[in-house]
Amino acid sequence: MDYREEIRHLREVLNENGYLYYVLDAPTMSDYEYDMLNRRLEELEAEHPEEVTPDSPTQRIGGKTLQGFLPYTHDVPLESLQDVFNGEEVAEFCLRMDEALGSPVEYSLEPKVDGLSVALEYRDGVFVRGATRGDGRVGEDVTENLKTIRSIPMTLPDKLPRLIVRGEVYMSRAVFEEINAMRELQGQALLANPRNAAAGSLRQLDPKVAAARKLDIQIFNLQLAEGMEFSSHEETLDYLASQRFKVIPHKTLRGTQAVQAEIDRINDERLDYPFDIDGAVVKVNSLQDRVTLGSTAKFPKWAVAFKYPPEKKLSQVLDIVVQVGRTGVLTPKAVLTPVRLAGTTVTSATLHNQDYISEKDIRIGDTVIVQKAGEIIPEILEVDTARRPEGTKPYFLPSTCPVCGAPVRREPDGAAVRCTGAECPAQLLRNLTHFASRDAMDIEGLGPAVVQQLVDSGLVKTAADLYHLRQEDVARLDRMGEKSAENLVRAIEKSKGNDLAKLIYGLGIRQVGEKAAQVLAFRFKTMDALMAATEEELTDIRDVGDITARCVREYLEQPQSRDLIDRLRCSGVRMESTEHMVDERFAGMTFVLTGALERFDRKSAQKLIEERGGKAAGSVSKKTTYVVAGEAAGSKLQKARELNIPILSEDEFARMLEN
Repeated sequence: MDYREEIRHLREVLNENGYLYYVLDAPTMSDYEYDMLNRRLEELEAEHPEEVTPDSPTQRIGGKTLQGFLPYTHDVPLESLQDVFNGEEVAEFCLRMDEALGSPVEYSLEPKVDGLSVALEYRDGVFVRGATRGDGRVGEDVTENLKTIRSIPMTLPDKLPRLIVRGEVYMSRAVFEEINAMRELQGQALLANPRNAAAGSLRQLDPKVAAARKLDIQIFNLQLAEGMEFSSHEETLDYLASQRFKVIPHKTLRGTQAVQAEIDRINDERLDYPFDIDGAVVKVNSLQDRVTLGSTAKFPKWAVAFKYPPEKKLSQVLDIVVQVGRTGVLTPKAVLTPVRLAGTTVTSATLHNQDYISEKDIRIGDTVIVQKAGEIIPEILEVDTARRPEGTKPYFLPSTCPVCGAPVRREPDGAAVRCTGAECPAQLLRNLTHFASRDAMDIEGLGPAVVQQLVDSGLVKTAADLYHLRQEDVARLDRMGEKSAENLVRAIEKSKGNDLAKLIYGLGIRQVGEKAAQVLAFRFKTMDALMAATEEELTDIRDVGDITARCVREYLEQPQSRDLIDRLRCSGVRMESTEHMVDERFAGMTFVLTGALERFDRKSAQKLIEERGGKAAGSVSKKTTYVVAGEAAGSKLQKARELNIPILSEDEFARMLEN
């Protein structure tokens, strides 16, 4: 087969199966088969770059990080809707429509997706641009990030001169929970809710980050279609479905009672949708009637959005239990008498932290008002103090970890209370993943999935156990085999020779990042010397503040920490620093990087600055020493000029690094 023919064939197969998988939810091939075909297409396009086209499945994820989002003016405004909140207001809307149009009106009803509204523009059947709603007239061009959404077609069967559609970008509840589980494992802040997660993901400057968030879309309106005419909203949605868009579920009906019944049905079944909804949209179906009705200065007169009120019910706090998360944070949870909310039975509600409990004065035995925040997470709104039993006492979190018994401490810069135990079983998965990471002990092949298997199998209970793993035990894990097991055991053995700095960072001491670990290793040379150092000796070191020094001392004084370090020592892990020099040429200097750098990526440039004793900041201020400006530098460059801060080109910055 000629390579051009093979490329065309691969694109057709991949686009067809992408449509079946991401739009119709009816895949015909496995993920592995799809990935292999996609890889083959990538190879062919690499060999023949002249054959690459914008609609190729390989072009969905751009490789270049954006510097910002350009404004985009919508040719057809993306109007907002007037909200209604009860059956009376729905009836009033329907009555206005009947009176204005002179006959019983036909309506189209659909769930209101709780996401981020966007417009997609196609020219000659090819996706050329996409933008956020913004204020309805001017949004932001987020084309590259929208390309990463697999349910958005890159080409359409019909090649209309111009077509614009409107949809709602969202993150499914399943993806939201999956991402938060991984962020918790990695010690990152959890995403607040699917809507905020979707909005933040779509505005990522790196399209690869947006792609990893697995966003989706529901198309709900045809804004413009040159060369086509339609009589109803239902016709437009049917047409868009024929063009392979993922179209919002909808129904067409007449009469106030039918409209209210459909609103109630959507509410009853809202948890059956993969996306969050916060209401139902009622639209006049006839497009000519819409023209007749027109719009106010703010809203179209032919549509309203019914907003579902959050359901609130009474329950009783039977107990307060404390869970220890993978990062050691103690999270109190109220055990409640079962209550039905938003389609599910609620038996517990998170209490977040001590401040939350104290502010609401929540006690065991209290009667409380409960609702679901964002229709997902149960929360206690307030306590009905009139029903409080006699003898109840204010609740306080324990002073020791309920899992391992180690002391707990409150974060100096927040409300979180955290277990200090180095060998706390609740933190094992996260601690091992961090210990093995590249910037720590750099154990190749020991990622989260393998760590999970080692923990589940009982082979590893602390980081020290890694150094006693046998090849035959590892080989029995899923998807390992003899060769993979051999490579992993060899990588673990190799890590014994790492510098002390990598071990210090790998221990996961609070407030001790990679740079602080290097400074501590260089200053004290051995683990024994570091363990014997006083808090005053630690604070005498540049880059080690009071909080960091306190965290180091508290960690090293814990019996669990000393036991772990002793076991690592007995396993042959190096406890001395191999570094004899430290570069201080940028000591006291603060650099700000702006624009697109060609010779460095942002992270490596920051690391080079820090390795020379300098600091890389994210914003320009009077304390900035230099601004390094690449291509398309923007507001930071302008501010540097206003403050008379020296500006370096990339070449000048490179020479400073070399000198």
